[in-house]
Amino acid sequence: MILQAHLHSLCLLMLYLATGYGQEGKFSGPLKPMTFSIYEGQEPSQIIFQFKANPPAVTFELTGETDNIFKIEREGLLYYTKALDRETRSTHNLQVAALDANGAIVEGPVPITIEVKDVNDNRPTFLQSKYEGSVRQNSRPGNSIGTLTAHDSDEENTANSLLNYRIVEQTPKLPMDGLFLIQTYAGMLQLAKQSLKKQDTPQYNLTIEVSDKDFKTLCFVQINVIDINDQIPIFEKSDYGNLTLAEDTNVGSTILTIQATDADEPFTGSSKILYHVIKGDSEGRLGVDTDPHTNTGYVIIKKPLDFETAAISNIVFKAENPEPLVFGVTYNASSFAKFTLFVTDVNEAPEFSQYVFQAKVSEDVAIGTKVGNVTAKDPEGLDISYSLRGDTRGWLKIDHVTGEIFSVAPLDREAGSPYRVQVVATEVGGSSLSSVSQFHLILTDVNDNPPRLAKDYMDLYFCHPLSAPGSLIFEATDDDQHLFRGPHFTFSIASESLQNDWQVSKINGTHARLSTRHTDFEEKEYVVSIRINDGGRPPLESTVSLTGIILAVVFIRMKTDKGKDNVESAQASEVKPLRS
Repeated sequence: MILQAHLHSLCLLMLYLATGYGQEGKFSGPLKPMTFSIYEGQEPSQIIFQFKANPPAVTFELTGETDNIFKIEREGLLYYTKALDRETRSTHNLQVAALDANGAIVEGPVPITIEVKDVNDNRPTFLQSKYEGSVRQNSRPGNSIGTLTAHDSDEENTANSLLNYRIVEQTPKLPMDGLFLIQTYAGMLQLAKQSLKKQDTPQYNLTIEVSDKDFKTLCFVQINVIDINDQIPIFEKSDYGNLTLAEDTNVGSTILTIQATDADEPFTGSSKILYHVIKGDSEGRLGVDTDPHTNTGYVIIKKPLDFETAAISNIVFKAENPEPLVFGVTYNASSFAKFTLFVTDVNEAPEFSQYVFQAKVSEDVAIGTKVGNVTAKDPEGLDISYSLRGDTRGWLKIDHVTGEIFSVAPLDREAGSPYRVQVVATEVGGSSLSSVSQFHLILTDVNDNPPRLAKDYMDLYFCHPLSAPGSLIFEATDDDQHLFRGPHFTFSIASESLQNDWQVSKINGTHARLSTRHTDFEEKEYVVSIRINDGGRPPLESTVSLTGIILAVVFIRMKTDKGKDNVESAQASEVKPLRS
């Protein structure tokens, strides 16, 4: 290996001397910043320069963007071992330093720049091998069809990357050759000599060449001639006569078929036909669906026909394209058609003005108060008779003629609100057809329910003798409607004679605590009456009685007194035993 290295250095030195690099100051010199220019693609093992250094330097070191191509020998010979490629790296930034026998830097490092000069070694290429463009028929010469773009990897803005475009071939050559041109340097493809007609030739194929000074590349362009909308739809007949239909003909029914044709290219926006009713149907009862394959129009019923409002209609259709017509072409009488629609009368049921009627009254309104009304109309103008259905509580009656609704019994929000009934409208005479609507009566609350205990109190007790005052918690409620904060009851001992032994204290709006004031109780039954007031408008109150027997164990029951009634109802959701 050592012998091989010495031979390689000897060969480089001989090449160096033979090529004249050994001339002092031209191909060799001291270690200093330098720039060298080398053409890409040259043969490798070419000597670039010989650096010289003063003692104690004995060798040189090369670093930087060598890409394992650039080398330096001990004698300072800088060379490269592989052909350079500007497109891979256009500039190599190297550093050279002089080292002593111990490998320490004694001079440098200094920057050495290698500039790789371009040669025309890259063929121009198109971004794709085949392009497709289009041109409208009757377009004027000079109109742009599109721009082709090719790329050359050689150095920009030099003769190596300057590209030229030209049309090599046009097929077919109808009606003549040279119908297209391409700008030499920009690559813009244009219509050249005359307007095209799709009926003559619907498609052209071009072969395009791009070239630099040494290489050429081809691509292919398909140009489609596009039809323009220069033909209007024409009805096969302008008058479709008379058509008679009953007013109860089903919505969605097809009642007539119409037909227009268009001479533009089939299955395009220029030949597709849309039909519109432009006169005689202000309510939008008719519509036209188009068959996309045949352009046949099917006239359908979109909304119910009505003899009473439109017995005779003179309908006018217009046939037009979704694609705008070209300048100078307009729709004329050939694109319009008409027919006359006669609608016959059919006896129809009365129609309510709304599906649900709603009213709101206080639950304490007097009997005989008007609480709402409904309205219906018979399409044929017959009189209507109203009736109620589903009045399960017998609260309401309706005026058969006016539709006014009255109360006939006391109303009760707690029994049902909203109160829902059906209203029936029946035509008087004819076939007595009827229809049904809903009436919802919302009842607003009145304070008409006195307070009561929430649930039964059972098995309440405490031990005798009492060692400490005992207590229990009870809950009150009523059936009226309350605000989101709930009821606000007040509590008090109903009998003055009991106030020395018992006391009641409010916990919150619904709960209170009953307590003994002392521990000196006999073993007997006690009745404690408590008054509960709801503070409503008007205020209502009830008196509940707590009945107990103090033995070894005390049992207490609660009773509710409302007026003269004494109903056993001892309840509390948070009942606790009496504690001693």
